[in-house]
Amino acid sequence: MTTPTNDLDPREDPYNVNRASRIYFLPNLMTAGNLFCGFMSTIQCIQARLAETTLSGTYAETTRDDHYRYAVYLILGAAAFDALDGRLARLGGRESLFGAEFDSLADVISFGIAPGLMMFFFILSPTQEFPWFRDIGWFVGFVYLLCAAMRLARFNVITNPLLHRVKDPNRDFVGLPVPAAAATVAATMLFLLQLAHSDKSLHNAALALPFLMLMIALLMMSRVRYPSGKNLNMQTQTRIRPFIGLLVVAALVVFYKEVGFLVICLSYVLFGLFRHWRRRTTHPKTTAPF
Repeated sequence: MTTPTNDLDPREDPYNVNRASRIYFLPNLMTAGNLFCGFMSTIQCIQARLAETTLSGTYAETTRDDHYRYAVYLILGAAAFDALDGRLARLGGRESLFGAEFDSLADVISFGIAPGLMMFFFILSPTQEFPWFRDIGWFVGFVYLLCAAMRLARFNVITNPLLHRVKDPNRDFVGLPVPAAAATVAATMLFLLQLAHSDKSLHNAALALPFLMLMIALLMMSRVRYPSGKNLNMQTQTRIRPFIGLLVVAALVVFYKEVGFLVICLSYVLFGLFRHWRRRTTHPKTTAPF
């Protein structure tokens, strides 16, 4: 019996243990930034809840809202770091299995625990007349966290070079990406905080957040494909309509802020569902490979 050999350079072979466990400075520094933002976001959520329980009056509400806003901005910062670490690794040819696992562990904190904790603490206050929700609110947060962790584990499996020597030419994500799910929760939080300063009632609007999180959790574990944007770089060419669409997206964020950000996130979520439905109706026998 002969031992199978590998003709690849050990320095470039993903099957090589030294290569797989290598820690590259810049990509993993970005991942550490992602983890830091997620950790600080959870601290801000805890401080928001403490401010609400230890203080009283308008000052307590203002301090609480500020902490929640900081928590949202930190989640968005974690998403920016998450986008940078993978891009730096691909540009420099410094991808490793260690980096992939480290990135997923950081994502569990930043895009799993932080949004779930933020929803749980935030909903407690406006739903004091609904004690039944306080009894199941923790379960909603756990379902979201569970689906986020399983989504990350599935992503590591289906992209592991030890299982696939030839990369999948389809760069779409299978299931709603965890950063996009967390960004949708964060955008909803900003919108609800904005409602708190208007004549509209935050009391009833906040009740939509748990159901939105459950829908997002199911989409993370679904087979619905979402565009990844991994192929975008300085050399990417586009047509006039996508370019105008990008300008419209930027204008929504600049001029409408919280509302524009929420519309963009929900549009991304619904775009995947609409495209999946259209493909199923056009090619009913076509199924996702995973």
